[in-house]
Amino acid sequence: MRASLIFYFTIAFFTLQAQINGKVIDEQTGAPLPYATISLFLAADSLLVDGTITDEPGTFSLETKPGSYFIKVEFLAYEPFIIEKIEVKNAPIELGSIKLAASSTTLQEVVVQAEKSTMQMSLDKRIFNVGKDLGNAGGNAAELLSNIPSVQVDVEGNVSLRGSGNVRILIDGKPSGLVSFNGAAGLQQLQGSLIERVEIITNPSARYEAEGVGGIINIILKKERRNGFNGSFDLTTGIPANYGVALNLNYRHDRFNFFVNYGVSYRKSPGGGSLYQRYISGDTTFFYRQKNNRDREEYGQNARAGLDFYLNASSILTASYTLRRSISNRTMNIDYKNFAFTEDNLTDIYTRTQVEKEVEPNSEYSLNYKKTFDDNGHEFTAEARVLDYWEDSDQDFTEKYFLSDGSPSGQADLLQNSYNYEKERQFLFQADYVHPISKEGKIEGGLRGSLRELSNDYEVTQFNDGDWETLPGLKNNFIYNENIYAAYGIFGDKKGKFSYQFGLRVELTDLKTELLETNEANARDYKNLFPSAHLTYDLPNDNAVQVSYSRRVRRPRYRDLSPFVTYSDDRNYWSGNPDLSPEYTDAYELGHIKYFEQGSLSSSMYYRHTTGKIERIRRVDEAGNAATRPENLSTEDAFGLEFTAAYDLTKWWKIDGNFNFFRSITDGGNLGASFQADAYNWFTRFTTRFTFWKNTDLQLRGNYEAKEQTTQGYRKPNWFLDLAMSQDILKKNATLTLNIRDLFNTRRHQHVSEGATFYTESDWQWRRRQVNLTFSYRLHQQKKKGGGMEEGGDF
Repeated sequence: MRASLIFYFTIAFFTLQAQINGKVIDEQTGAPLPYATISLFLAADSLLVDGTITDEPGTFSLETKPGSYFIKVEFLAYEPFIIEKIEVKNAPIELGSIKLAASSTTLQEVVVQAEKSTMQMSLDKRIFNVGKDLGNAGGNAAELLSNIPSVQVDVEGNVSLRGSGNVRILIDGKPSGLVSFNGAAGLQQLQGSLIERVEIITNPSARYEAEGVGGIINIILKKERRNGFNGSFDLTTGIPANYGVALNLNYRHDRFNFFVNYGVSYRKSPGGGSLYQRYISGDTTFFYRQKNNRDREEYGQNARAGLDFYLNASSILTASYTLRRSISNRTMNIDYKNFAFTEDNLTDIYTRTQVEKEVEPNSEYSLNYKKTFDDNGHEFTAEARVLDYWEDSDQDFTEKYFLSDGSPSGQADLLQNSYNYEKERQFLFQADYVHPISKEGKIEGGLRGSLRELSNDYEVTQFNDGDWETLPGLKNNFIYNENIYAAYGIFGDKKGKFSYQFGLRVELTDLKTELLETNEANARDYKNLFPSAHLTYDLPNDNAVQVSYSRRVRRPRYRDLSPFVTYSDDRNYWSGNPDLSPEYTDAYELGHIKYFEQGSLSSSMYYRHTTGKIERIRRVDEAGNAATRPENLSTEDAFGLEFTAAYDLTKWWKIDGNFNFFRSITDGGNLGASFQADAYNWFTRFTTRFTFWKNTDLQLRGNYEAKEQTTQGYRKPNWFLDLAMSQDILKKNATLTLNIRDLFNTRRHQHVSEGATFYTESDWQWRRRQVNLTFSYRLHQQKKKGGGMEEGGDF
């Protein structure tokens, strides 16, 4: 009996879990710091055994076995804090308030408790933890980005930052097959529930690749490293049809951490629009009106799995695999009405129907290594990555002809087929080293290599006299090879209230394109230096200013260079330009940030001077057919002013807003005197969020984009309103969210283009009002009152 009691007490001793509780606050203001990282280490060998993050009130709780430990508390823009010699027995340990001192590094950042989970702002970088934004539930990555200040996403999913469409989009800090190959489409196929946060970098340093004139958008996918088994899943349904399941799981035990993200979705995207064109051919004026109706059906899967292996307390090796596969079925019906002399003189009618099936799988293999040293901030990282992608697109077209009264013309139907097969592989290697040289100073350097191979087999055929015949000039195989090698160095330090950082990046680009059928080749080499500088001065009363400079480049992308013509519209064609050259930008920015206990205000003035500006130019021939392709213009000078603010009016009412005004002066005199523009534009976004009772939130977001002049015309104003509401259920283990995007169905893409012989007006709405209902469940997590996570339910 005594032996049994001793045995049971022994087992109980080693299985008992004691709690460690605490709260993290700002040393000066006493404000809580949500989402601070808490790491628990064994005192004996510094092995990481557990970790968590603080909730919105700044509190945290850990459970661990009896023993000797130490805790490290970290938070962006604050000095790390270490609590040594924690002896855990069987009783709870109360650490009380842990005060963190603001860091005086070059990028002073602050947490603002805004309507999003957390918005961390600095003078040149903002981080948006998107999980609490109700407008993101059930959406994809493109829709998620449209909710972020400074970012605009048009109706086709194209992303711009501060008015510049040349933006570099990264996944987890690196190019990824999720978005690299087909950016806009890739964003629409990536489920927003797989994303943890988004980083906006408006004037990047030499640490980042030089691509992206407007800046960098870095999308961070979800990944846990907490002990045990935890995660979450989401179920979505919507109108028009939008069904999705997303799963995020991880299991951490000792030196191993396994993580899995999986999402599957089915969406139908009805849309359409109209186009009116007046053109002059000889001494006659012609008109035509075009009406489009499109129905897109898409089935997609995103899967990511990986393993973290902690070699020791200071080294970690991570291997991961990502697979994305989408199958799309598109149907487009276009009605054409042709007029001569006057708009009342209808001459003929014809219709064109497109039926397309497209398969797009891509995969990604990644191996990462990170080594940290004893001194804070001293680390080495290395990565190797392989990206594979292919696209198989088969399109059938049918044209039918009618007289002006709508009766059949007697002309035989026209049958055509367009086949496109793309295949791409990219190898990426990168190594970075950071070495502190003083309390505030450091030197940093790195190497990077990117090898990219792409082929595109393209053919358009037409059914004539019982046989399919290739149309002249519409068959070729386009080969694209791009190799980029880079090295960079950065030096930074702080003297009193003045911080500085200087960097230099060298990039060597070897680019070659070939058209095999016509034996055409174009080889180019670019050797460029990209300097950067960031100077910061800390002002009294929690203010800081920064002056920054960087040189950026936009290299012509594959689709910019491919000469193949889109064939879905018989009157409007789009293609690339094999003779396109890169554009270069010198970017200057003056920023100010003021932060306080209940909010933050940042402002910036920026200027960009661009040479070789790339812009799509539309030309109309004598038959009224329009061809659009990218061209190099001489220069563009862009000036801008931006304000971003967030404020907690009360515990139950939070607001934030963004306002951006810019002017761009474009000189396209190299193409002709008519290609000039002096454009003013502004856009604004305002979000307000209310908390009712304890577990119900209501969110409204309004967006407005003013009229914008373009090189050949202007874009009309655009506005839309989003509405969302959420309710915590199942003892706060789950959340039900209803959101309506474009509540009044007003989001349209309206353009006017003019030339010497034509006038074109278009009105498109590729996405209509969307209503989504999302159920989110947290496994072994629970949503606290402030929005953080604590231990929670099971399946």
